[in-house]
Amino acid sequence: MTLSNLPPQVTVFGGSGFVGRHVVRALAKRGYRIRVAVRRPDLAGFLQPIGGLGQISFVQANLRYRDSIDRAVHDADHVVNCVGILFEKGRNRFDAVQDFGARAVAEAARARGASLTHVSAIGADVNSASDYARSKGRGEAGIRQVLPEAVILRPSIIFGPEDGFFNKFASMSRFSPALPLVGGGHTKFQPVYVTDVAEAVARAVDGRAEKGATYELGGPEILSFRQCLELMLDVIDRKRALVPLPFAIASLIGSFASLVPFVDPPLTPDQVTLLRSDNVVSDEAKKEGRTIQALGITPALAEAILPSYLVRYRPQGQFTRGKD
Repeated sequence: MTLSNLPPQVTVFGGSGFVGRHVVRALAKRGYRIRVAVRRPDLAGFLQPIGGLGQISFVQANLRYRDSIDRAVHDADHVVNCVGILFEKGRNRFDAVQDFGARAVAEAARARGASLTHVSAIGADVNSASDYARSKGRGEAGIRQVLPEAVILRPSIIFGPEDGFFNKFASMSRFSPALPLVGGGHTKFQPVYVTDVAEAVARAVDGRAEKGATYELGGPEILSFRQCLELMLDVIDRKRALVPLPFAIASLIGSFASLVPFVDPPLTPDQVTLLRSDNVVSDEAKKEGRTIQALGITPALAEAILPSYLVRYRPQGQFTRGKD
């Protein structure tokens, strides 16, 4: 194969993360050459067997350092940014990663002449009261200024084998007799399967998404916080009390939890702020036909997928039935 006949090169920032690893898998199946850009390439080797010989390579990159971004995209045809953080830790601040970092990736892609697909989040808003959502909104705004034709994907809460939502509460249920319903458990989500999100990214790379469009990705069902926990408990065969926790008290608990060093907080005040708003596909996105279904994807039901990875939390193992 000559150089001119090589498959397109795709650089995936955050390719070893929860969403990124599934994006790499979806792209590898399509035959793309993939460069995984991560802070610790030495910890991303588990991705190597996903592709063929020489198909997947690794490069060190940190969105806080522009020169590392430029190196990662120097010969890319397409760039995918999957990097995001749920809470601030050390030098990884929301503005640095999700605002400055997102714009820097867009600038590097433009300089290279590469197209860009950016994974954001439903609720991204420059005027949000949440630092997370506000930085996501600023990141999107920066991308639109730099590279107007970029495709932005906004998923609702994402579930899958390595998720930080269902796994977190399932793990908590193993030792706690009760689970908290922040704000009473009324917040609505539209859980979307990580494989479906990755497929949406891959289709954008394929050129099957409208240039310059923002898509909102949600699953087939809208579930309240309470319904999500009830579904999770049913899958793992456990009975636990679901105790309403007012937003103010939850925020106070999050403040103390965030002070514990070297431990990822189970809840932060900013996450409590996020839970004050529903996280579902907007009517505007539906009207404009910018949803996951518009990309030709039929999203999976959470009920169909959760048993495949939550069964390990059952009281007596995955082959048992009967709630404790």
